[in-house]
Amino acid sequence: MTVWNVVLAGGVGSRFWPLSTPERPKQLLPLISDAPMLQDTLHRMRPLAPLSQTLVLTNASLRDAVLAMEPDLPPENVIAEPRPAGTCAALAWAAQVIAKRAGDDAVMVCVHADWAIGDVAAYRATLANAARVARTERALVTVGIVPSRPDTGFGYIQPGDAVGDGVRRVARFIEKPNRERAAQMVADGFLWNSGIFAWCVGDLLGEIRAHTPEVQPALAASGDDLTAFFANVTSVAIDVGVLERSHRVLVLPGQFGWDDVGTWAALHRVRERDAQNNAMLGPTFALQASGNVVHADGTRVVLYGVDDLVVVAREGLVMVTTREKAADLKTLLDALPPEVRGP
Repeated sequence: MTVWNVVLAGGVGSRFWPLSTPERPKQLLPLISDAPMLQDTLHRMRPLAPLSQTLVLTNASLRDAVLAMEPDLPPENVIAEPRPAGTCAALAWAAQVIAKRAGDDAVMVCVHADWAIGDVAAYRATLANAARVARTERALVTVGIVPSRPDTGFGYIQPGDAVGDGVRRVARFIEKPNRERAAQMVADGFLWNSGIFAWCVGDLLGEIRAHTPEVQPALAASGDDLTAFFANVTSVAIDVGVLERSHRVLVLPGQFGWDDVGTWAALHRVRERDAQNNAMLGPTFALQASGNVVHADGTRVVLYGVDDLVVVAREGLVMVTTREKAADLKTLLDALPPEVRGP
């Protein structure tokens, strides 16, 4: 079985302002460890497939930064999207590239660059199993995370009939619920929709031909012209464009400390915390302070007698909010004058 890794690494990460910028978005920042999140992701994935069989899908403006961060990655393996066009377009193009290089039976394992993973060995084992199931069952496989809490920030998957070896058919996908419904779904055995996928590239391309008019015409007409494809394709998520329309989708449960690091507040879950329950990175000191998230980039931060704050400090700028408000930085950014917000 030939396996290719595919890493989605687009986006600008505006919810990690002021550290994240269009030139250096969150996937290129060391938010969890000392290494950028994308580099951590590539390191975790390398035992599944070498860098020569790894594609990184990113914004055209970030191509050079990605190659500088990981110089062993072949330049032709960094797919620079001219414009955002949704995950279905990106993964369809990646599948076409792999099919031309390795054939329709090659299995692509798809992940995002901005996740925290607690148990790397279990993560790799689950992805390897997902690749095996995709190949043997000729199915589109998604990994559903066993929830650790009711969370309104994630979509959910309802497992259906058993296929064998812990694998089930997908009964349905559910969008982000309210708290009451999330609690009920966790109690009923629903899984978080992680965005981890495995499939043979020919199977994905076949399902796109059958079910995805937003993508298939542009894919068929563009040949090897990436610019033409992205100019003409209609934006749609892979979940909506393929998985919710296909009858070949299976779900494999995963339990390896997965977290989608979507806001500053999420770092409180995934970073190491001190004795006062603070998650702090950089030169910091806290006294009689609890539950805070601090990211100090070259500027010392001192906390005294405050709880549940997010403090981000870099040269010339300090942002302070609460963990609750950190999920809504768009309101702040829209109100800031350009000279403060930056590019």
